[in-house]
This record gives sequence, structure tokens and C-alpha cells, in this order.
Amino acid sequence: MPSSGPSIPTPPLPSKDEVKEEVVAATKSSLSGLRSLAAGGVGGVCAVLVGHPFDLVKVRMQTAEKGVYSGAVDVVRQTVAREGLARGLYAGVSAPLVGVTPMFAVSFWGYDVGKGLVRRVSSVDGDRFTAGQVAAAGFFSAIPMTAITAPFERVKVLLQLQGQKQLAPGEKPRYSGGLDVVRQLYREGGVRSVFRGSLATLARDGPGSAAYFATYDYTKRRLAPKNAAGEPTGELSLSAIICAGAAAGVAMWIPVFPVDTVKSRLQSAEGRPTVGGVVRGVYASGGLKAFFPGFGPAIARAIPANAATFLGVELAHKAMDRLF
Repeated sequence: MPSSGPSIPTPPLPSKDEVKEEVVAATKSSLSGLRSLAAGGVGGVCAVLVGHPFDLVKVRMQTAEKGVYSGAVDVVRQTVAREGLARGLYAGVSAPLVGVTPMFAVSFWGYDVGKGLVRRVSSVDGDRFTAGQVAAAGFFSAIPMTAITAPFERVKVLLQLQGQKQLAPGEKPRYSGGLDVVRQLYREGGVRSVFRGSLATLARDGPGSAAYFATYDYTKRRLAPKNAAGEPTGELSLSAIICAGAAAGVAMWIPVFPVDTVKSRLQSAEGRPTVGGVVRGVYASGGLKAFFPGFGPAIARAIPANAATFLGVELAHKAMDRLF
């Protein structure tokens, strides 16, 4: 006997045009993510080639005992004298070359995903995100990036520090390369040892990436050619992209440099150090000033390295526009 209860209304099926629009939107979103992934990888390679020598100087100043170096120039002088020009200034470059490509790829992909999430939770005027919205998307980009950044920076720091040690005649270095570092770290403390400093890395890269992308977006808008109504009228010049990238790099480091110092000490220390113990040790060694060793080399690196990063990213996007 048929039920006499109320019937449940069936929702109307989407039309062919609606299905087509959804498929097109999903395809565009996927392609946008892949393009951001590829462009970020290109930018990462550019960043490493330009910025690694500056980064090496920064790390050695952050982790050396007091009095070992008199300044950034002295780090370069001692490094070149001990290890040679190319080998010395590019010590540990294999890890960031292998790691930075996917790291930057994931960063720019994460930024693209972050902007999509911002659209879902707030109103966006076309493609004009506010500074706060860009910063939120930038912060999100650091979350997936940390899974790659933390272990590769752990390897890079240990290889760079190894280069500081004066070997006795016949003595071999502790690590033969990046993979050997990973093997030894895993043998000593498992996955936890390989990923030591992950929270400190996220504490640095979250706010750093927020400032990074927000500053680049703001500077781009300020430098873009405009008509009388203030609307953009054309593409940015290469010099404007370079200036915006350089500004983004400086803005990224200024608020988070003390966190980076703690991260470097944490990742290079023997045993099982704690964040609190590292912070107390750094402060005891020289007060607040001790949290800023290598600040000059970091800023000096940030300007050309991030100019090269965004130049690589923008040129990669233009190349993909022509190809696809």
C-alpha cells in the first residue's frame, strides 16, 4: 500500500550549460595551480643561483662561536682562503638546489590555493585582493612549504657548518653530501631528527610569507602604469618586477630574522635541544643583538635573490601564456 506521507522534493538537475561552466572553472583552477607550481620552481632555481653565497655567510655568522668572524667580509675571506671561491661560497648548494625548486613551487602553488580559500571566505573585487587578503594567502602558502623547507634547511645548515671546520691532515668530513646527512640524521634520531626545527621554520615562514607576497603585490600596483582614472593600462616592465621582488625580500626578513637565528641554532645543535634552551643560550651570548647576526648578509641576499625569484616567476608565466 503506497505511503501517504509528504513527498520529498527532488532538486533540479543542472543544465548542460551549468555543467559545462563548472567543468571549465575546475579545469582553469587546476591549470592555474600547475602553472603556479611550474613558475615557482623556475623562481626557486633563480633564487638559489643568485642568493646561496649570501645565505652561506648569514648561516655561518649565526652559528659560529663569538669571535670567530669579525664580520661578513671576514666570513667570505676565510671561506675562500680555506675552501676556494666556487666550492667555498657554494658549499651545501646541492640541498637547496634539489629542495628549493619544489619548495618555491609549493610556495607559489600554496599562495594560489590560499587566494582561492580567501575568495571562499571573504568578498574579493574581481582580482583585486586587499593587502590583508594577500597576506592571509601568503601565510597559508608557508604551511605546505614547511614540509619541504624544514628538512632541506636542516641538511643545508649542517653542510655549511661542516665547511667551517678545519680538518686535520687525513681527516675526512663527517658528511659526504646531502643524502649522507639525511642517512646519519635518520640513524641518530629517526624522522624527528630529520625534521628538527619544523615549528620554528613555520614560525618564520608564516609571517615572512605574509609580508613577502603582500609587499610584492602592493609594490607591483604602485609601479604599474596607470591611466588618468588610476586603472592599470599595461604590463609591468622587467625593472619594476625586479624592484617589487627586491622589496618583497627585504620585507620578508625584517620581522622574522630573530626566529631564523633560533631556527639555525636549533637545526645545527648536537643532541636534543629545545626552543627555550636555544633562545636562552642566544640571549646569554649577547642580549638582543645576538638574535641578529648575519642580518646584513641576509638583507644583501634578499634583494638580488628575490628580485631573481619574481623575475623568473613572471617570465615563466609569460612563456606559458605563449605556449598554452
